[in-house]
Amino acid sequence: MTKTILHIDLDTFYVSVERLLHSELGTKPLLVGGTGDRGVVAACSYETRGFGVHSGMPMKMAKELCPEAMVIRGNAGTYSRYSDMVTDIIKEKVPLFEKSSIDEFYADLSGMDRFFGVYKYATELRQKVIDETGLPISFGLSINKVVSKVATNEAKPNNQLKIDQGFEKPFLAPLSIKKIPMVGDKTYQTLRNLGLRQVRTVQEMPIDVMQRVLGANGAVIWKRANGMDDTPVVPFCERKSISTERTFDRDTIDVHRLKGVLIAMTENLAYQLRRGEKLTACITVKIRYSDFNTYSKQIRIPYTSADHILIPKILGVFKNLYNRRLLVRLVGIRFSHLVSGNYQINLFDDTEEILNLYHAMDTIRERYGDKSVIRASGLGAKTIGRMHNPFNGLPPVVLAHRKQ
Repeated sequence: MTKTILHIDLDTFYVSVERLLHSELGTKPLLVGGTGDRGVVAACSYETRGFGVHSGMPMKMAKELCPEAMVIRGNAGTYSRYSDMVTDIIKEKVPLFEKSSIDEFYADLSGMDRFFGVYKYATELRQKVIDETGLPISFGLSINKVVSKVATNEAKPNNQLKIDQGFEKPFLAPLSIKKIPMVGDKTYQTLRNLGLRQVRTVQEMPIDVMQRVLGANGAVIWKRANGMDDTPVVPFCERKSISTERTFDRDTIDVHRLKGVLIAMTENLAYQLRRGEKLTACITVKIRYSDFNTYSKQIRIPYTSADHILIPKILGVFKNLYNRRLLVRLVGIRFSHLVSGNYQINLFDDTEEILNLYHAMDTIRERYGDKSVIRASGLGAKTIGRMHNPFNGLPPVVLAHRKQ
């Protein structure tokens, strides 16, 4: 049976979410990512690409190329929530799908032509995502993952494209070799040095020539250029870990600041666990020093999603890992061994006040955003000074309501 593979991609996902939430952004050039000099562009709007801006570029360089662009730090929790919305829609409509990234999906629709018109089915699925989320989305449809992915990129922005069986090579032939999945900057330059510009030229070359130039990867690229790919759609399974990290604008040895950042990151990840009804049983702390040496340490813990349990554990791991003689460039945290489940009261440690506090804080976050309420300790000692704790021994919190 001939396969039918659908590739779905949410167009400029982070940018689209920001525009959906903030209509005043309109069609202004946008950059989403780290706002400091060491920040990296996580996403950029189509308006910035004409200036040479692309994702993965240092933010400082992107701002030099496109000075009029607005820079938005972004919110991973918000993007995850919208990604989950799209995932739920696809899960409801598609029997076998793969979530390859936060904004990209594959679906195996093989055999569905017996009951539905596959292109019509994919069109209706795309429209359902648009209607229910408000996000632009594109898709490509063909006999395999590679051709479908290239078709999606050709269909963008906010469009769709079907490549009929037997037309894979003619479709790919006039395209730039850089559009073949797996051809990165280094490989592209190697092929350009050989005088190769279009996919057509690769199609006309013997496969052994590509192997001599690029080794085993040469054979894979040759097959992809010819529209050949038998990679299966891997059934979606929920992620087993969540993580975050922070690169400082300037390397620091300020222990109070480092602990404050770790507390804030732990608090945010714990909230994501509770919102997703997940518990973690393993925590990892990562430190990268100014000499770029990176170290990490992990420990197993009882399943939990509670800040007041996770924060002391994280700080304890950090204390054992940290070398006070060196400046720190980056810190990171990862929660793994995730399982489904709601936070259960610990009869020995928890009180009704703690449970009510979590419920109140999470309710505020749901309404005003992930960072609308945070522990004072997460702001850093230099920022907050000494504060009175109104919760009788509980960690103090600071409410920061966003203007509506």
